Amino acid sequence: MARNVVLEDPVLGPLTDDRLTADVRVYQRKKGHRFSSDDIATAYIAYGARPDAQRVLDLGCGLGSVLLCLAWKLPRAALWGVEAQAVSFELLTRNVARSGYGQRIVVRHGDLRDRELLASFGGAFDLISGTPPYFPPEAALDAEDEQRAYARIEYRGGVEAYIAAAAPLLAHDGALVVCGDARALQRTTSACEHEGLALHSRCDVIARAGSLPLFSIWTARKVPVASCHVTTLTLRGPDGEPTRDAALLREFSGFERNPS
Repeated sequence: MARNVVLEDPVLGPLTDDRLTADVRVYQRKKGHRFSSDDIATAYIAYGARPDAQRVLDLGCGLGSVLLCLAWKLPRAALWGVEAQAVSFELLTRNVARSGYGQRIVVRHGDLRDRELLASFGGAFDLISGTPPYFPPEAALDAEDEQRAYARIEYRGGVEAYIAAAAPLLAHDGALVVCGDARALQRTTSACEHEGLALHSRCDVIARAGSLPLFSIWTARKVPVASCHVTTLTLRGPDGEPTRDAALLREFSGFERNPS
């Protein structure tokens, strides 16, 4: 499907206007970093972990896809977000402003590893989410778009940096939900143990039935647990048909299960 350009921005380039949820639209760069199934699935798992959350923090929130999904699903929550990449932060501020949730959302331009910045948000959070980049710096391509590169390459740290940033800010009964490379289980487990957190669940997201997981979403808490509960979300069947899990994500976002 062609991406319909609605605005030729002199700084950001061609922008599209896309529906994130039934009630929230976002601007995205046509050839830049764009929200995808990992963002929607992360918001879905995060909401399920703390549907009563009053204080929510999204780390490295990009153009605001997870943050705005959670703002839409949690109408009584106050939300904070931090994003370091300049182009993404510009889109983030525009998308928050147009969402109608601006009075409940505070976003800051900065590095999630800046403890002083995060401490300025004040208090403990019921729910913290994050979608760290997946790949080491040596995976970068010289010609790669800068915004896309910072979203996928661990220039400012990977899952360990997100967990280290979140742990001091998490309420005792809070939940940390992070999405990452499915092969990073040991890295995630070790980082949680180092920060005094326990992995309570892991959801492996499979693009097509029979394939290896595309990514995993981990839920960590301060409360110890005997074992990590493992589930799966499969987005396409063996012949490429949408699955019941894909329908659940559409319904979570407020869309019809079977669009015409």
